[in-house]
Amino acid sequence: MGKRRVQILKILRKAINMKYIKILVIIIGILFLNAFIDISYSVADKLDGIDSFPDSYKPYLQELQKNHPNWRFVSLYTNLDWNYAINSENVFGKNLVPKSYSDRWKNTTPGEYNVEVDLGWVDASRRSLEYTMDPRNFLNEVRIFQFEALSYDEKTNNIDGIEKILYGTEFNNRIVDYVTSSGNVITMNSKYSDLILSAGKTSKVSTYHLASRIKQEVGPFLSHSSISGRVAGFEGLYNFYNIGATSSSEPMGAIKNGLRYARDGKGASEATKAKYLIPWDNKEKAITGGGIFIGSSYINVGQDTLYLQKFHVTSNTGGELFWHQYMTNVLAPYSESRSIYNGYNNTGILGNSMTFIIPVYNNMPQMPTQNPNILESDYYEDNTKVYADVTNTLNVRSGPSTSYELLTKVDRNVVMTRIAKGRQSRRIMG
Repeated sequence: MGKRRVQILKILRKAINMKYIKILVIIIGILFLNAFIDISYSVADKLDGIDSFPDSYKPYLQELQKNHPNWRFVSLYTNLDWNYAINSENVFGKNLVPKSYSDRWKNTTPGEYNVEVDLGWVDASRRSLEYTMDPRNFLNEVRIFQFEALSYDEKTNNIDGIEKILYGTEFNNRIVDYVTSSGNVITMNSKYSDLILSAGKTSKVSTYHLASRIKQEVGPFLSHSSISGRVAGFEGLYNFYNIGATSSSEPMGAIKNGLRYARDGKGASEATKAKYLIPWDNKEKAITGGGIFIGSSYINVGQDTLYLQKFHVTSNTGGELFWHQYMTNVLAPYSESRSIYNGYNNTGILGNSMTFIIPVYNNMPQMPTQNPNILESDYYEDNTKVYADVTNTLNVRSGPSTSYELLTKVDRNVVMTRIAKGRQSRRIMG
């Protein structure tokens, strides 16, 4: 219970004792209003179709719908004020960026600038939060997958798709072996893709999400400390999703915290440990148990997209927001969306029916928040007429090279208005 409500209850008791009836009526009204405000910050409304979105979302979604008629877009009205949400996330240590990024991505407050919250990671700037939390920045064919609904779908989830996501890593088409606590090496009859498919069926979580999450959390190599089984003091333990791997100043602190969770759930009850198959003393238990954790702790309580797992802005239970967040990397949904897209694209299933749940906030800026590396001072107002001087069509991308996502296409010789012109070229990402 908040301090404000405690103070109101103290006044209420006094009012009752003194029989101040008018004061009592007023305070009861305040209590009801206060309860309503709390509810408005925890209950979201889902509406179906592009028409349910604000106008500033529609052009991006209409372009996607034109190319993918089987895609379904659901607006998630969080009922949160935009500035309130940003302020609630803009807390030191809650959102991190790599230390190698430019200062425009970092919190530059004296005493907090370049302080390593975790090895190689520092606190993110408010501007980077405004950019990464604004869904309109990511409504293109690739980054839209941070809003994909993440429940298991037997029609689309299969071994081939998992292997395509794992392509380029040591997990791809690889038989599983692992080290026991006594140092023995056990070789299984299954590949990593087999274990991930089984985990998806058991946990009711998309197998493509699980494969992408493993790739995001531990990278491409089987030697990663979270899954090597050889970390001193944590031999024979595995954590493929870095669950419980909270940041720490201790050397390898985050990894050790994750392995402590793999060992005993960090003090979890016996029922909880049984539910999540803890201890994760072999790779099958770690992959399946971690999948069950993700499903029951996030996807099944309303945090059923990558975006909502990073930014806790809605809750099925009406509980407190902004704390139940899976990762601290502010760009994690952005990065993972690429892995998912690649897997779908390589298996030829982008034309399948898919659902995307996209948040909407109250009082959002009229225009999408710019990437931190883009400042108004980098451009000058232009407003001149230009045309697509190309042979057939002009590809409009999210950045200044062909490696960036395609946003739309403009036919040859179509006249356009260039509203601003860059003073110099800059990298788009950190």
